[in-house]
Amino acid sequence: MNATPPIPENAPRLDPEEILTGILEWVAIESPSNDGGAVSAMVDRVASDFYALGFPLQRESGRDGYGDILTARTPWGDDGPGILVLCHVDTVHPLGTLDGPLSPRREGDKVYGPGIYDMKGGAYLAFSALRHLVRLGERTPLPVTVMFVPEEEAGSPISREAIEQAARASKYVLVTEPARAGGKVVTARRGAARYTVRALGRAAHSGLRHQDGRSAIREMARQILRFEALTDYVADVTCNVGLVSGGTGSNVVPAECRAEVDVRLPNPEAAKRICADIAAFEPYDPEVTLEISGGLNRPPYEKDAGIARLFAHAHRLAQEIGFELEDMKTGGGSDGNFTAALGVPTLDGLGVDGDGAHQPDEHLYVSSLLPRTRLLLGLLRTLR
Repeated sequence: MNATPPIPENAPRLDPEEILTGILEWVAIESPSNDGGAVSAMVDRVASDFYALGFPLQRESGRDGYGDILTARTPWGDDGPGILVLCHVDTVHPLGTLDGPLSPRREGDKVYGPGIYDMKGGAYLAFSALRHLVRLGERTPLPVTVMFVPEEEAGSPISREAIEQAARASKYVLVTEPARAGGKVVTARRGAARYTVRALGRAAHSGLRHQDGRSAIREMARQILRFEALTDYVADVTCNVGLVSGGTGSNVVPAECRAEVDVRLPNPEAAKRICADIAAFEPYDPEVTLEISGGLNRPPYEKDAGIARLFAHAHRLAQEIGFELEDMKTGGGSDGNFTAALGVPTLDGLGVDGDGAHQPDEHLYVSSLLPRTRLLLGLLRTLR
């Protein structure tokens, strides 16, 4: 990690309006995670932009209803360990959001649009930083690989293997998820476990033979309280039963009930203990079958010595640029959880600053575009 080399006075300058225009062009291509065709159309655009820079591309076809995985690599450098930049091109917003409350618009420093903050803005910053290096005629000390995954918002079920393989071949990982709380980067995240719970009882007429039934909903209600009781704010553990469905009619003892559960975990020890506890859950009613599938989806991401050194370097670069960079731990997961758990120094939250992720008022701050691009550019130019 070296000091930032000076850029000649007559060199091309970063233009925030050009960056914003490019972000809005990416935002205009709606790409909800569960629509593989729409996401792959977004990948088409990203591939076209990187092809214009002369970057070799690798594209892996999606599966299970998800879009394609795209990897772009700098045309310079050898095959040795380099920098992996992780981005995702899917959003949580359904098709048609562009024509609703999140139609792209600019109001002062805020620009609105679906996925503009999480995380097409940050993904485009990675492209902008590399485009600027090409314009400068400059090569980074380490080769750079940029991976665009199609289903991060769904937990990266098809891309995790590719992410981990690329991370193992890298010295550093930079994640362009959005900045947090006024521009902070992320150096730790809670882990996440996801479960599908099914209770299978026995149907009966609720008026004629209620006693013959075994209510799956009654069993699930008790299991929901058991899951929710795992929440411990002091220990930084939360459990949320977010979806519940079951039954066929008010006059039928319900034979089946289903629930979707999200558990957030602060460290590997807590993850191991709580996941083991859940695996041991038994039905309260011995005549009802309880099925629990799932488990740890994203391992906890802890700030180790390598991450601390990487953040310290980014902090110095930010000071050179003219702002004070802070870091934080956040509860949300990202693909950085996978790479940090492998022991690869990972710096997350390097994308745009803004607010309203996953909400109908999602927006970025135009004022963040230059400093955040310069920070990414500085990291690419100085990491060794």
